[in-house]
Amino acid sequence: MTWKRAVPLLLSLTLTAPARAADAAHPVVVELFQSQGCSSCPPANANLLGVVDRPEVLALSFGVTYWDELGWKDTFASPKFTARQWDYAHGLGHSQVFTPQVVVNGRQDGVGADSREFQGLIARGERAPRGPDLSIGSGQVAIGAGATAQAADVWLVRYDPRLVQVPIKRGENGGKTLPHRNVVRELTRLGAWRGAATRFALPPAADPALKTAILIQLPRGGAILAAARG
Repeated sequence: MTWKRAVPLLLSLTLTAPARAADAAHPVVVELFQSQGCSSCPPANANLLGVVDRPEVLALSFGVTYWDELGWKDTFASPKFTARQWDYAHGLGHSQVFTPQVVVNGRQDGVGADSREFQGLIARGERAPRGPDLSIGSGQVAIGAGATAQAADVWLVRYDPRLVQVPIKRGENGGKTLPHRNVVRELTRLGAWRGAATRFALPPAADPALKTAILIQLPRGGAILAAARG
């Protein structure tokens, strides 16, 4: 069983800050929602693998749970990640979730299986307005002052940068071994940013091999205002 639905690219928010080219300090956030049990997901996953080493891109892979009852339970999936995808569905005006789905900066999305569509989403994301300055170091995250129309969530993301080969034994991808990188393993809300310069302490990672990223994001699947990796 495979279900995917192509959807129009949507812009969810335009901020007043000037648009500048993305760089390593202000990366484009590319989130792929996928499942190891979805036969339509490997092409989108391959596109994500193609950008994980670009310094101006923060590529994150989220495993969702709603394929788990269809022959293969995703080894990386979490209800938190499924809930995050539902937030995007509501924020981007979709009535349902689907896989694969690529969301860029929380503002626009697509299926992500076509390389031209995938690269086009990133190119548009590179021109997105910048939010507050953001830095990670010495066990804390520092957020600079800036203008915001509403309080934004501060998300701590811990992800695995290593290449992990996952043998799939059942379901639509049964018999295949699928490569994964930048798999999200922890997603924690640290608090809120309301426009003033703010600092948050960072809890230690459960696995020291995991990398750290911070997202400043408007609530309920809104735009990502700023991002940084540690």
